[in-house]
Amino acid sequence: MDIFSIFTMMGGLAFFLYGMIVMSSGLERIAGGKMEKLLEQLTSNPIKGLLLGAGMTIAIQSSSAVTVMLVGFVNSGIMKLSQTVAIIIGSNVGTTVTSWILSLSGIQSTNFFLRMLKPESFSPILALVGVIMLMSTNSNFSRRKPVGTFLLGFSILMFGMGLMSSSMAPLANDPNFANILTLFKNPLFGLLVGLVVTMIIQSSAASVGMLQALSMTGSISYAVAAPIIAGQHIGTCITAVLSSIGVNTNAKRVAAVHVAFNVLGACIFFIALGIVSKLFGNFIQQSANPFGIAVVHTVFSILAAFCLFPFRKYLEKISYVVVKDTQEEKEVILDERLLLTPSIAIAQCYRTTGDMAKLTREVLVMSVRMLKHYNPKVAEIINKHEVRIDKYQDVLEGFLQKLSGKDLNDEDSNKISQLILSISDFEKIADHAIHILHIADQMHRKEWTFTTDTVEELKKVVNAVKEIFDKTVSAFVYNDVYMAHEIEPFEQVIDDIAYVAKKNHIRRVKQEKVHIKRNFAYAEVLNDLERISDHCSNISTNLIKSTNASMQRHELKNKLKAEDTSEFAAQIEEFKKQYSLDLISK
Repeated sequence: MDIFSIFTMMGGLAFFLYGMIVMSSGLERIAGGKMEKLLEQLTSNPIKGLLLGAGMTIAIQSSSAVTVMLVGFVNSGIMKLSQTVAIIIGSNVGTTVTSWILSLSGIQSTNFFLRMLKPESFSPILALVGVIMLMSTNSNFSRRKPVGTFLLGFSILMFGMGLMSSSMAPLANDPNFANILTLFKNPLFGLLVGLVVTMIIQSSAASVGMLQALSMTGSISYAVAAPIIAGQHIGTCITAVLSSIGVNTNAKRVAAVHVAFNVLGACIFFIALGIVSKLFGNFIQQSANPFGIAVVHTVFSILAAFCLFPFRKYLEKISYVVVKDTQEEKEVILDERLLLTPSIAIAQCYRTTGDMAKLTREVLVMSVRMLKHYNPKVAEIINKHEVRIDKYQDVLEGFLQKLSGKDLNDEDSNKISQLILSISDFEKIADHAIHILHIADQMHRKEWTFTTDTVEELKKVVNAVKEIFDKTVSAFVYNDVYMAHEIEPFEQVIDDIAYVAKKNHIRRVKQEKVHIKRNFAYAEVLNDLERISDHCSNISTNLIKSTNASMQRHELKNKLKAEDTSEFAAQIEEFKKQYSLDLISK
């Protein structure tokens, strides 16, 4: 084996890793929101968690990536630590699929159909199909693009595997290599080699692929390969460990569970290997092949899962022993690890925006109450909430900006645009609520009060605004387009009653000769409430626009009014019955 063979091996590894990245990207986009829906359906049932972990790993072809995602989920509060244990165990089982695909390289036959099962035979065809699918569509929304990406990534991966195999072929007759292999007879050395190599390249699939390529030389026995595979399982934990830097305590414990599972799994595997070597000593000394490597890899994962799954609560307890509680925890609104899976990241942005909206409602309700009974302590709480709402906006917009730089389909891009607009509207609603608080503060300091009739009218306007805001938040949180259609007619009713309230107040001012500045205070409160309903209309229109992406917001509003005049008018009349105000005579 010369220097050029080493260059070829390094190039093959590079192609393998790049192919894995491209293939995973395609698979994740094919899965789309399905992975997020699977997470939503996750219950306390550990069997479902096990199957979910295996399924997610098969989908993105990386147990490390799944664990990194789980670290992000726990850090963001999406999941509890206890929910992740079964998923981690399942992900280690799911990662064996890659080794089975790679084992097809070892098929030796002159039969046409068996030869077509070899990746080197069918991967060029898949590459061609993938390129055609990518070149034949310009739309990111097309289903062909992620499928083409997956096929091309798989072909690149298999090409890299072929390069590694061909570069290692000369080792079969190299006496120096035979001497080196004698060192691997020590199981601990083999485990260490598997661990270090996997830590360096941060991919157990790639290190297993390298081992399968090496096994084609016929120089690796099962006794040598088994400890290396155990080391690879431990080495793959490095990605999760690195990702846990800077996260909260429970998120660190996710990585600790991953490490504990694989270390204990290695111990169980070595015990089983010792028993097998006693009973079938001749068999484990035989030369391994890619198929046999896949079998050993699968046996390790299934044996570890079978033995440790009943004791998953103890794995969680081990993580509590390894990672101690800290006094202060830094709050995390959105974890950037979620960017690994855009569909889940977008879903979490919706949830976080929903939290922002609920906090905005608290600010609105408390601010309006302050017009009647001003309380400095409550005012302090409101101002703290407003600071938190601003923080929500900054974090969400920054996160969405990074997310928009990912390779997204048209549907996800539209969702991000809708989110950015809605976040801005929720923040502006909070600003109007804070302005109402400032008016309440001014009235308190100057000892101004509203008349009894004014207060009764204001109650109706406030109650209407509260209802339209509640409907808007519900429509947003539950993605209820039907409810969103109710917002626009409701907003028109609020415009009407606010107008009547202003007219009535002006006439009362003229009759009772109320101070003109007190009149301005009431008019400003009505303006703020009216603008809040306008922003609710914007949010609902954004939601409806997600199903009419090509239409501008103002065009859509006009379309909603003209689409079904009778239904629109009927909704207006229904809301008027509940909230309409009478215009007082001069």
